[in-house]
Amino acid sequence: MTVIRTVAQLEAIYGEAGEASLAKVADHVTDHYARIIAASPFCALATVGPEGLDCSPRGDLRGFVTIGDGRTLYLPDRRGNNRVDSLRNVVRDPRVALMFLVPGSGNALRVNGRAVISIDPELLDRFAVKGKAPRSVMVITVQEIYFQCARAIVRSDLWNPENHADPDTLPTPGEILGAMSSGRVGGKSYDDAWNGRAQKTLW
Repeated sequence: MTVIRTVAQLEAIYGEAGEASLAKVADHVTDHYARIIAASPFCALATVGPEGLDCSPRGDLRGFVTIGDGRTLYLPDRRGNNRVDSLRNVVRDPRVALMFLVPGSGNALRVNGRAVISIDPELLDRFAVKGKAPRSVMVITVQEIYFQCARAIVRSDLWNPENHADPDTLPTPGEILGAMSSGRVGGKSYDDAWNGRAQKTLW
């Protein structure tokens, strides 16, 4: 296997980035980028820590990530499985990256920055949904923000319902847990109870 090991080798193959690839980059949330964030109900959050990298989905009502002074984003941490992998990483290494998706849009929005975890009561109350506040809010200082061209989403035909997978052809969480734990947790009862459990613990 021939492996590329230097930036010079990469550049010899790919050449230089075009003007449009560089002109789209800002160090703050522009008005155009703010509109995309406000329309997005989902983003992927990437963090780094001593154990390595982590990428975690984050989803909520549209506009769940809010903008502060143009250089600041607020990401409330909703209820989950309490692994807190992303939060552990941020406490030890502030570098983060976000990728926002908007259903129906061909473009993605990328943000690179640094974050802290806040538990200020006023901030938590600001992000309460149905009377339930998040346990923490990630406060992100934007260093780079730019849109990603649509080729990946176009190639994948991501939003086309005709190409959506049939859930019955995929392993369920209960099946995976049962196999991984030798039957100690998971199974059909786990899957049967999940919808009701999730509806009570979304926020």
